[in-house]
Amino acid sequence: MSWLSSSQGVVLTAYHHSGKDQAVAESQGKDGEQATSSRRSGQYTMNQEITKVKEKPPFDRSSSQDSVDELRMDDYWTEVDNIKKSSENRQEDQEVVVVKEPDEGELEEEWLKEAGFSILFGESAEDPQERMTFLSTLTRTQAAAVQKRVEMVYQTLRKKNKQHQIPDVRNIFAQRRESKEKAPDGTESQSVRTNENKYQGKDDQACSLVAGEKELIPPEPEEAPASETDIITLEVSFAEQAVNQKESSKDRTQKNKGYDTLLPNFRLPKEKTGTTKIGDLAPEDMKKVCAFALIELTAFCDTLGVELKKQKAVKIKTKDSGLFCVPLTVLLEQDQRKVPGTRIPLIFQKLISRIEEGGLETEGLLRIPGAAFRIKSLCQELEAKFYEGTFNWESVKQHDAASLLKLLIRELPQPLLSVEYLTAFQAVHNLPTKEQQLQALNLLVILLPDANRDTLKALLEFLQRVIDNKEKNKMTLMNVAMVMAPNLFMCHTLGLKFSEQQEFVTMAAGTANIMNLLIKYQDTLWTIPKFLVNQVRRLNTAYLKKDKRVKKKLLKKMAHDREKYEKQDKSTNDADVPQGVIRVQAPHLSKVSMAIQLTEKLKASDVLARFLSQESGIAQTLKKGEVFLYEVGGNIGERCLDDDTYMKDLHQLNPNAEWVIKSKPS
Repeated sequence: MSWLSSSQGVVLTAYHHSGKDQAVAESQGKDGEQATSSRRSGQYTMNQEITKVKEKPPFDRSSSQDSVDELRMDDYWTEVDNIKKSSENRQEDQEVVVVKEPDEGELEEEWLKEAGFSILFGESAEDPQERMTFLSTLTRTQAAAVQKRVEMVYQTLRKKNKQHQIPDVRNIFAQRRESKEKAPDGTESQSVRTNENKYQGKDDQACSLVAGEKELIPPEPEEAPASETDIITLEVSFAEQAVNQKESSKDRTQKNKGYDTLLPNFRLPKEKTGTTKIGDLAPEDMKKVCAFALIELTAFCDTLGVELKKQKAVKIKTKDSGLFCVPLTVLLEQDQRKVPGTRIPLIFQKLISRIEEGGLETEGLLRIPGAAFRIKSLCQELEAKFYEGTFNWESVKQHDAASLLKLLIRELPQPLLSVEYLTAFQAVHNLPTKEQQLQALNLLVILLPDANRDTLKALLEFLQRVIDNKEKNKMTLMNVAMVMAPNLFMCHTLGLKFSEQQEFVTMAAGTANIMNLLIKYQDTLWTIPKFLVNQVRRLNTAYLKKDKRVKKKLLKKMAHDREKYEKQDKSTNDADVPQGVIRVQAPHLSKVSMAIQLTEKLKASDVLARFLSQESGIAQTLKKGEVFLYEVGGNIGERCLDDDTYMKDLHQLNPNAEWVIKSKPS
């Protein structure tokens, strides 16, 4: 994956539809062809130069696939026209911002820091144990991706003639092979053995992921007829799956072309140790998940030979108060002063509520725009009265509320899908298969900032509720995706430019496809793959072992402290719980503790049911979904368990964990 877009400065400016200048529109012709072509082309400004989209003959509405695709895209081009008219009516100039392109190697160094691998270069690169703690948790393809970026950084440093000593990157990764002989605790390192074959030149079919004492081996792809439901494998690295698929099914992979409405019914397998959703992990563990997800996404794209560019975040002048054209973080800061703990902007929530109050059965909901003059007036009134609580929501028509919601999303100074990853989301359409597109989107959703991810989730859930009423509102998944794609992807903060009409049409079809996937598979996209959780467990275990070694060294110097430590250690290990039994704590319930016998069929929901059945009085009002069973400590910081988690299997995976019943933090 290359993070560098060009050697020139990037100019951030607003998108202008090809019909912006009436004179330009008239020069394209005054007959019926003008309307058709204008909706399927666009122009962007860069350094105040206008790039005109080349004229294409009007589309022939025949039975050809191209014509069918264009008919499907009608809602998209209609929405582009509506955006143009709305922008002209508001008449707000967008400031052109020139951004200095980073120096060579700068983005790769930033990538390594974000991925948690700054330890591989700089002053701390001399600590081999620290390097091994990181590197031992990687799969084969992940290690190759990290090595590639480290090499880029070192090459840049050598060119700049840095004064400090720069170790050879080959020596760093060679230590992974040497550690095979002896791990720090005197045993052979299983996690290093996972990756060693790549560096010894062996052509493995797959790389093992270690989870506790078990190895998860990627299954061999099978020749099977297409089924209505395909299972998404989350136990094995996506990049490793891609390697296997390339080796075993080169002839079966076909590129997706245009907009595709025939989407497989993917489903997730039931995990005996529990499915982990975004929001289920403690913040520290989630940071590690994000680091591994960035490495995995990079390795995934390297494997497939697809370039997903990450844009460098830029600082631009923005409003520090208000509702529209205000950064998402600023909106939340304002809202949290009024409603502590708010995770989704209040104006966003209120607009969705207003749309739903009018009924989701309204035909053309989201597609039919509100009156432009009313939208402008409502924006001004909302800016003045929203936080004062004096705005009259009863006067807002349903279609106007929908237009305001789209406007709010579209005019965010930083796009909802983030400046860093917006072009990466767009490029997902270039991946060979729908499954691989879904896997890449899963990683990208994990990488989004919390505020962006939470707001996107609320938006997608709302869009799904609209689609659920498609029999009456005539808004199918395809219709909703077409209408919403321009609002999420046509962002003025990226200096996009298209020199050919077909290039713009391809971009439009691609973003509509991505919008389709985001809505249809949102439940899957908010699931953290098991292989990432396993890597976090392994990293935590490595840190625990390191801490224990440090403690032992200190205790050898202080005999009395050692005796005290050993007594404490015995009291901790020799708990009053017999083997095959766990003790569950519930500090906020009347039954604060209970010993529970583990069985093959015991689930987290059963544990909760036993506690809640003994509640009385006020506590009886507690319902399922208000309190949860948590896995705390051991090889994980904290994890909220889903109801279908098999407790015996999870206990075997994390025998040192504690089990606590509590509510989720707001």
